[in-house]
Amino acid sequence: MHLYTMSASPNGKRVAIFMKEKGIDIPTTEIDLRAGENLTDEYRRKNPFGRVPVLELDDGTFLSESQAICLYLEGLYPAPNLFGESAEERAKIEMWARRVDLNFLMPVAQGFRNLTGYYKDRETCVKEWGEVSALAARDTAVLLDAHLANNQFLLGDRYAIPDMTLAIVMGFAKNVGQDFFDLP
Repeated sequence: MHLYTMSASPNGKRVAIFMKEKGIDIPTTEIDLRAGENLTDEYRRKNPFGRVPVLELDDGTFLSESQAICLYLEGLYPAPNLFGESAEERAKIEMWARRVDLNFLMPVAQGFRNLTGYYKDRETCVKEWGEVSALAARDTAVLLDAHLANNQFLLGDRYAIPDMTLAIVMGFAKNVGQDFFDLP
């Protein structure tokens, strides 16, 4: 296997932390998104969407999307279990993973991209959308903060992949724009 990633990106960090939790070591190539390495024909053959990370399997096929990569690795390396053991636990982990991804990671990413203009050379940035996204991220952070006031982890006492994602997104939001996210 071979991993193509940008370790500073939230999705790259998710796979890196997941691999560290599992004790997995996979050869890795850093992709420079700012330089557009992910937009080349060669890279788009790996992932037509041009996103990171991408895991190349031993048979030459490619998996993209960090959650899918982590799920694949979970199947190969089941301990420690980070996706749930029972049907109920797996469903709750998926519920929290979707909540964090859709209601927090996406608004933080959209706020960052649209308010900073970081990728303005390749996408249209809309300041108002960035502002709305930043507010949505803050609203979600308030809900998550309230939930975590009474729970050690998102699933109570069970550490799982949504907790990794939440920590990564909080760190990213605080590093790139505490002033426009105003998180608790």
